[in-house]
Amino acid sequence: MPGPRGSAAGDGSRVPPATPAGADARMPRWLPRAVVLVLALVACFQLGSWAFHQLIGLLVNILIAFFLALAIEPAVARMAARGMRRGLATFLVFLGVFVAAVGFLALLGSMLAGQIVEMVEGFPRYLDSVIDSINSTFHTELSRLEIQESLLRSDWLRKYVQNSATGVLDVSATVLGGLFKLLTIGLFSFYFAADGPRLRRALCSVLPPAKQSEVLRAWEIAVAKTGGYLYSRGLMALISGIAHYIVLVVLGVPYAPALAVWVGLVSQFIPTIGTYLAGALPMLIAFTVNPWYALYVLGFVVVYQQFENYMLQPKLTSRTVDIHPAVAFGSVIAGTALLGAVGALIAIPAVATLQAFLGAYVKRYELTEGAAAATERPSRRVRIPGLR
Repeated sequence: MPGPRGSAAGDGSRVPPATPAGADARMPRWLPRAVVLVLALVACFQLGSWAFHQLIGLLVNILIAFFLALAIEPAVARMAARGMRRGLATFLVFLGVFVAAVGFLALLGSMLAGQIVEMVEGFPRYLDSVIDSINSTFHTELSRLEIQESLLRSDWLRKYVQNSATGVLDVSATVLGGLFKLLTIGLFSFYFAADGPRLRRALCSVLPPAKQSEVLRAWEIAVAKTGGYLYSRGLMALISGIAHYIVLVVLGVPYAPALAVWVGLVSQFIPTIGTYLAGALPMLIAFTVNPWYALYVLGFVVVYQQFENYMLQPKLTSRTVDIHPAVAFGSVIAGTALLGAVGALIAIPAVATLQAFLGAYVKRYELTEGAAAATERPSRRVRIPGLR
């Protein structure tokens, strides 16, 4: 007969009390709160991800505006140091940039408009020469009037006109969206530049004293590197434009000033492929004058690019944005993958700022004699026993 609950067994050992059947299946008290917390975290993450994707355009515009404000900060600070208000100084800088951009677009637009008018006026003559060559080669009897009538009555032209009419609305929406984006970037960059000291004070006021000096130092490094990058690129664009202008004037290529400005700006401010884009338009215009002139322009573009890469650029960028060419190329690729054309433009000053900031805080040591000798002497062939 079994003993009472919790009594000793026959061999003298203590028998544990019986446990109810549902005690092990009882839910822990912390489990509901943990489930609610996990669900709340997932909901916050989804909400944050949705908000980030909705605001990605605005964030990119703010990033561009911030780098523009850093670029014009030296000019605004120099004018403010002479007694001018920062708001007025920023307005004058923006006015100068706006006038220069409008002048460049006006020159480029007049050039393109003139070329389009010449192409339209000379199109019948070109078409007649092509038709004559086809008739003489294949012994046909084509005429320009018959080709024009068949083209006007074709279904392809009707569909093309309909698609173009619907595409006008898309182009108009794209242009309006681009203008709104430029206005947004301009307003943010104006506020960042005009209220730069106030913004720095507001940022430092929420940081402990030990971190305030680091933030201010990082800000100064960013201003110096971004301004130096634009300064060096602007100077190289000026030299490139003058050199190409002289060549185009000597060859008698029309619209030489606009083409020179195009080559200078595009080759310097569009990384990697800017040189090829810049040289294509002068070659095309020179080809309309004389096909040999296009080859002359191509030869000068190639020679000047080598001169710029190996002599001019190292001297101008050594004191402003001194980064390795491989690092610059990799940063452009990474910036393009992340933010497209915008990332390609701001990649080099961003990497230069990061490099300068790390160089100011990363401690470097002198090489030992063995390490210095290993890096200087040429590598010798290692011989493995048993192999010839």
